[in-house]
Amino acid sequence: MPYPLGFQVSLTAFLMLELVLGFSSNLTVLVLYCSQSNLVDSVSNMVTVNLHVLDVMLCVLCLPLTLVVVLLPPGPNLALLCCFHEACVTFASIATAINVLVISVDRYDISVRPANRLLTPQRAGLLLAAVWATSLAVFFIPFLEVEFFTGGAESRQHSSTSSPDNPLALVWHNRTLLCVGGQGYHTGLAMYYHLLLQVPIFFITVAVMLFTYSRILRALNIRIGSHIKKSQRFRAPSSLSSAPLVSSEGAAPTPAPAAPVTSPTVQASVSAIIALRRAVRRHRDRRERQRRVFRMSLLIVSTFLGCWAPLSVANVLILGLGPSDTLVSLRLWFLALAYGTTISHPLLYAFTRQKLRLALRAKVKKRVVSLLQVDPSPGETVTHNSWVEPRK
Repeated sequence: MPYPLGFQVSLTAFLMLELVLGFSSNLTVLVLYCSQSNLVDSVSNMVTVNLHVLDVMLCVLCLPLTLVVVLLPPGPNLALLCCFHEACVTFASIATAINVLVISVDRYDISVRPANRLLTPQRAGLLLAAVWATSLAVFFIPFLEVEFFTGGAESRQHSSTSSPDNPLALVWHNRTLLCVGGQGYHTGLAMYYHLLLQVPIFFITVAVMLFTYSRILRALNIRIGSHIKKSQRFRAPSSLSSAPLVSSEGAAPTPAPAAPVTSPTVQASVSAIIALRRAVRRHRDRRERQRRVFRMSLLIVSTFLGCWAPLSVANVLILGLGPSDTLVSLRLWFLALAYGTTISHPLLYAFTRQKLRLALRAKVKKRVVSLLQVDPSPGETVTHNSWVEPRK
């Protein structure tokens, strides 16, 4: 039997919303990066663009396939489709985890050791090639599990135990997780190697993210602490130089010959006060930057946990308790929640960059001006705005 109607309607609406928002936002980011060649000028931008390319693939391939699995009733004719869906889920979970892991390592590298970076452009290119090779390799694991291309001992067992009342046992040996009903589920652990691979990679990614972002915050605290000591050094001389300034103000009614003596002292005091104000301003800027980095780090880690942790918990329950209709239906909801990273990634990794925001603002301004501009009639003079058409 197919899924309940309420389950199908609610889950389909949620998936369609993620599909529209995720595809449009990631495609906007990629268009901006492609139109502005100076945006992809570092390793950080390179790994970020790679993540958005992956999100576009998830919106084009994985999300529509999940919609089909939710809407169509399960049966022997959908065996290959279910296997493709499990392969896409494996690809999405592992590829997303590895790409987020690479971004975390890159931010740790640029924040903790900026003078001697580990990820050079050449190494980053090789690392991204290895990421894609691994992600494509795990895609084929579900096909090896269900033995679509090699009929093994299980097919012979089905042939020996089949009866005329159950002819489907002869032709359908794929009982993947998301095909609810039918002939039941496989109970052997050998059929769930793709789940065994997803769970540890998720926990390894979370551990590395916690380590890298904690070290980044620690490095920022060390820099801010050293800057506080420098500001205290500035404060001590300024207090000494301000004493003659007070005495000179108190000695204002004294005769005029004392004025040339206080003039250099006043200049030194003003210079010390200006230096102190600059030091305090730099200290405040660094404190604000530390708070901003802390909020962003907390948001990145919590978003990844909130989206992918429920799916990993469902995989652990399936591995421990065995698959059931309730767990498989719940796993579909958790999978839809995991697709939410296609919406959060542009907000966390792309639109937080100042260059990308400026490029997007410029594109929007040009688009508004082109829509409001009236086509001139032949023979009339056209006035070009310098802010719309930059100088060459």
